Amino acid sequence: MLFNSIDFAFFFPLVFFLYWAVAKKLTLRNALILIASYVFYGMWDWRFLFLIIISSGVDYFVGKQLAATERKSKRIWLLMTSLTVNLGFLLYFKYANFFIESFVDSFRLFGSEIEASTLHIILPVGISFYTFQTLSYTIDIFRRKIKPTHDALSFFAFVAFFPQLVAGPIERASHLLPQFHKTYKFNYTQVKSGLLLMAFGLFKKMVIADRAAIYVNEVYGNAGDYDGVAYSIATVLFAFQIYCDFSGYSDIAIGAARTMGFSLMKNFNSPYFAISLTEFWHRWHISLSTWFRDYVYIPLGGSKQGNLRTYSNLFIVFVISGLWHGAAWTFVIWGALHGAGLIIEKLLKDPRLDFMSKLGIRTPTFSNNLFFGSITFIFVCLAWIFFRASSFENALAMLAGIFNNFKFSSLFSEATYNIGFTPAVFRALVIMIVLLLLAEIYHSKRSLFRRLNEQGLIMRWSFYFIIVFVLIIFGVYSDEGAQEFIYFQF
Repeated sequence: MLFNSIDFAFFFPLVFFLYWAVAKKLTLRNALILIASYVFYGMWDWRFLFLIIISSGVDYFVGKQLAATERKSKRIWLLMTSLTVNLGFLLYFKYANFFIESFVDSFRLFGSEIEASTLHIILPVGISFYTFQTLSYTIDIFRRKIKPTHDALSFFAFVAFFPQLVAGPIERASHLLPQFHKTYKFNYTQVKSGLLLMAFGLFKKMVIADRAAIYVNEVYGNAGDYDGVAYSIATVLFAFQIYCDFSGYSDIAIGAARTMGFSLMKNFNSPYFAISLTEFWHRWHISLSTWFRDYVYIPLGGSKQGNLRTYSNLFIVFVISGLWHGAAWTFVIWGALHGAGLIIEKLLKDPRLDFMSKLGIRTPTFSNNLFFGSITFIFVCLAWIFFRASSFENALAMLAGIFNNFKFSSLFSEATYNIGFTPAVFRALVIMIVLLLLAEIYHSKRSLFRRLNEQGLIMRWSFYFIIVFVLIIFGVYSDEGAQEFIYFQF
């Protein structure tokens, strides 16, 4: 079930009404959330509900057993059980064909051919997200950071919570699970805030992301038909497409949870205003970045064992992160590029090497921030090419076009902006992106929601009608090529 679908337009108000008007007691509310979550997920393919149920059951049992024993060998065995089940599902459904194809290709490099057919496997939606969420529960119990819950209903509801089930934010049990042990009272201000955040997320998704996708899909789908200007524009538009698509999903998820009294973690913080790659990853997909930091980077040694180990740990984490995003070498390259970029950035900032002083950069200034912000954005966009391209060859063709076939005259050609839609629609899309960036700048200084609440009744309702109007007039719907959320494929 998509957030931007007619199904959800009926589903969510019904769940909202039952939650507040009928399910007054905690047990009944958690049961309603669990049933609603399974219905929400089962709308894709009911068979994959068994994976969530098995994963939840195994980790609930393992969590209780970990707390009940002090014997180290048994605790390790229990943790390995959780890791084997959860990662086993993930590896089979997401990576089995990737490993088979890579195995066959490795023999071709040495001039040998082997026969091996890929498997007919359907990727369960959101498996990467809920697998990481439930794994963090058992790992944190193993580390004695949290205690297990003895309420099976609340735990199963925590794992399957429908707002963030299929694309995050990837919540920690220490933050979200205790919220299923509380009974919330209806709060009009909180509900209104959640609904506005959902509307803002739909604006990002339907008005910007899906509109940009029309241009991006055409250019990336026909890499040999356009020049470097079109490739550059498509790449920049993809940067905003994936940002608005994923942060839009997160906004809707956080807003929907908020209307029911739950608080989910912030997943994005204006990432394209970052002035370094390090800052970019502090702002982009925060729930995943912190998950890899806590459960991969730090266990590998983090930054506590010398520079060489720090750099290798960084690189390993980002290669794994790339593979997490998709079972293809293009995603691995994307992750490796970010890992290498972060290493170079750390070397440049190393006070012992004094590169920054040699470049004449000692204190942050507006011009310095603008320069490094631009460099960061360009690097991120170029790396996105490997993320978006259908193949390594397609990515190289895009890069070759940008650097070898960039015709400045095309910048002033109407044909460049007449790809997938009219130049007038292109200009409207650019205006929407600029408005989004201005809103993020303002929000960084003062909450837009608080500012809106300070306005009079007429001003507030005028704003609400404008949002609805923009969604109706400029939003992309199924007959125009509305897209699934990009991160559903991960």
